[in-house]
Amino acid sequence: MHLVYEYMCNGSLDQWIYCRDKLLVLGWQCRRKIILDIAKGLTYLHEGCKQKIVHLDIKPQNILLDENFNARVSDFGLSKLVGREQSQIVTTMRGTPGYMAPEWLNSTITEKVDVYSFGIVVLEILCGRKNVDRSLPEEDAHLVSLFKRMSEDGELLDLVDKYNEEMQSHAAEVVEMMKVAACCLQVEYARRPSMSTVVNFLEGKMDDENKYNFSNPPAPAEVETLGHQTDTATLIPSVLSGPR
Repeated sequence: MHLVYEYMCNGSLDQWIYCRDKLLVLGWQCRRKIILDIAKGLTYLHEGCKQKIVHLDIKPQNILLDENFNARVSDFGLSKLVGREQSQIVTTMRGTPGYMAPEWLNSTITEKVDVYSFGIVVLEILCGRKNVDRSLPEEDAHLVSLFKRMSEDGELLDLVDKYNEEMQSHAAEVVEMMKVAACCLQVEYARRPSMSTVVNFLEGKMDDENKYNFSNPPAPAEVETLGHQTDTATLIPSVLSGPR
């Protein structure tokens, strides 16, 4: 059997959001569109198929960009099919350290693990940095912890990608998008929005019947998430995904 993929000439997202080369610059509108594309892709996987598909490895390396910077979710090597009647599943731990939701510690998960990973990716896109950067001082190395601290101190503007003038000029809008990430990074999976709710919000389609509040979410809790502050030595190598 042969798999045929659409050619994505701009490669993976990580090459663009971590790069300091001024020739490889993604502006605010482009980044916003990429975030929406990822959200739509995950909505289709979770709600648009006969069985739910939980990707389990959402990260910038698995987001591919075409010539117009339309984003596609790729690499389903760790994904899992879930019946519509199943509210939770028990499965072996799999994913990439740093993007794995706290509930993986119990090995009982839902599609909301993808929502958590999506929240991490959104922060990376908006801040222009990796979720773990060992070149920074220890207190700033972990993006989620830094985001929590900056949110509580009212200093989120300082997190906007400093290497991109257009991002800086739209800093207020970028900070509003960070609130979407905060909603997706809640420790209790039931408090995270569905991906379809995220899409509706990004497209301005939220109605009065939807009570989910993106305007003032709590800052994500500082927890020992897998690959963040937890020792990953006990993780099974065969189901951990490294950079691709």
